Amino acid sequence: MGIEALAGVKALTYDVFGTVVDWRSSVTREGGEFGRAHGIDLDWQAFADEWRGLYQPSMEKVRSGQRPWARLDDLHRESLVALLEKKGVTGLPDDAIDHFNKAWHRLDPWPEAVAGLTRLKKRYILATMSNGNIALMVNMAKRAGLPWDVILGAEVARAYKPQPETYLRGAEALGLKPEECALVAAHNNDLHAAAKVGFKTVFVLRPTEHGPGQTKDLAAEPGIDLAVADFQDLADRLGC
Repeated sequence: MGIEALAGVKALTYDVFGTVVDWRSSVTREGGEFGRAHGIDLDWQAFADEWRGLYQPSMEKVRSGQRPWARLDDLHRESLVALLEKKGVTGLPDDAIDHFNKAWHRLDPWPEAVAGLTRLKKRYILATMSNGNIALMVNMAKRAGLPWDVILGAEVARAYKPQPETYLRGAEALGLKPEECALVAAHNNDLHAAAKVGFKTVFVLRPTEHGPGQTKDLAAEPGIDLAVADFQDLADRLGC
């Protein structure tokens, strides 16, 4: 496969956490600010990794039907409170916890992301295809200058990736067939799930998403339509 597989694509839909934004460095920075403000001395990089580690288990409870639908902001907050308690941090005011929880609204984009997306927007519909809720995605985009045409993903579909409804309802909302949409992501499992419902797939390399010792998602797996170095490379390949 290759660039020809994307010939009929009208919309590029994007995984966001790790693909568009550097969550690890950003949450570490926010943790440091939170710690200084409240006199809490923790390894904030390790804290960021642990908080992110609760991401999939919290969503799996929704996917499996163990609990009703809940927005990612709410799942993140529950995980944050549990993690702070695990670290012996209690008694903080709700507004302080709420502010730190919204660290996920203040994530920094990868260095080339905004410029690459801006080029791609000239030719394609650009949409999120994220498990992040709408307010989170909008606030992040406003702060970082991410030029989305529309926010799609879990809250619109009321389903968390990799459930097929997330991708299919996104395509439906755009009035497009699945094969007219491509998912751009740094995670092979996300891309394989999208491909199963007819999306075209683009792997983008983010080799330090999980830090310098990252061992997974260092290359596109078989079955992915196209692999690129970053969004500028994708814009070059698509003639934008």
